[in-house]
Amino acid sequence: MLKTPSLFTPLEMRGLRLRNRIGVSPMCMYACAPDGLATPWHLVHLGARAAGGAGLVVAEATSVAPEARISLADLGLWSPAHAQALKPVAAFIEAQGAVAGVQLAHAGRKGSTQVPWVGRRSVPPSEGGWSVRAPSALPFGPHGAPPQTMTAEDIARAIFQFAQAARHAVAAGFRYIELHLAHGYLAHQFMSPLTNQRVDDWGGGFDNRVRFSREVARAVRAALPDEVALAARLSVSDWLDGGWEPGDAFRLGRLLREDGVDLVVCSSGAIAPGSAPPGGPGAQLPYAARMRSETGVRAGAVGAITEPAQAEALIADGGADVVFLARAMLRNPNWSLHAAQALGAQAPWPLPYARAVGG
Repeated sequence: MLKTPSLFTPLEMRGLRLRNRIGVSPMCMYACAPDGLATPWHLVHLGARAAGGAGLVVAEATSVAPEARISLADLGLWSPAHAQALKPVAAFIEAQGAVAGVQLAHAGRKGSTQVPWVGRRSVPPSEGGWSVRAPSALPFGPHGAPPQTMTAEDIARAIFQFAQAARHAVAAGFRYIELHLAHGYLAHQFMSPLTNQRVDDWGGGFDNRVRFSREVARAVRAALPDEVALAARLSVSDWLDGGWEPGDAFRLGRLLREDGVDLVVCSSGAIAPGSAPPGGPGAQLPYAARMRSETGVRAGAVGAITEPAQAEALIADGGADVVFLARAMLRNPNWSLHAAQALGAQAPWPLPYARAVGG
């Protein structure tokens, strides 16, 4: 009897059972009207990847408040109406045998911008935008709006908004909640010495700079049923002198595990313009293995994962518990089913598509 490829072994995490170790990364679609409600695009986009065999399908960075958005076209989860709009999406994902997940996010100083295919210019309130807030009054690049420094009340409100959005996510049917603590958005802005120049309890040393992320994790964990998994996406390195470093991230990973986080997805960069892996996206793949070995928390790998053999090696060799694919999934919604064929795994195609297999 042939051994099942590691990539296609199940993973149990709290009350979840992933049918395989393949996750669809949260990818911003910028497909909403200004009200932040999910549209048919989300059902088709996410549903196709679930029908395509992935074990976990995670909806894009979903804003916890109107002022938490990157753009006016961002998905939101700040009200029962937003949860209701996402219910059919989560239900369809689950009906295809995948676990439905959602990433909760706050853009901070990277908010109120144009959608990327138009540009990256800041959108002022006079054009439908909003005043952005951040740990310190430092804009993101030459085109970013100068943010207002967050007060203690602003910080407490943001933490509450994450917890409330988590409750809406559960009401919508999501069973995996991922906190976006990476890529230069609000939580990462608190972590990095490059963007946090505060001298109060939310800035300065390591413990104060990670306080926001830990408070969010604790508040969200408390808001979730025990059977719902909680994950966090971290930028493990800023790739800039004087910035957030891998040692900081692994230290935080241990603390997040104590705070109830079940999986840490290891990405990197994006705290400032030009902060990207010098060797390309593949340079960050070793971080997941280190996160697993140095913290004891489950870890997800991301970045330039494109080939089935590559993904299989990451899981088989202990490099990650889950591999997350983004661009490869955009190119091929059935990547997971093709990977099963390539690796000799049993992963039946949906019956309506079965006539195409092997033809």
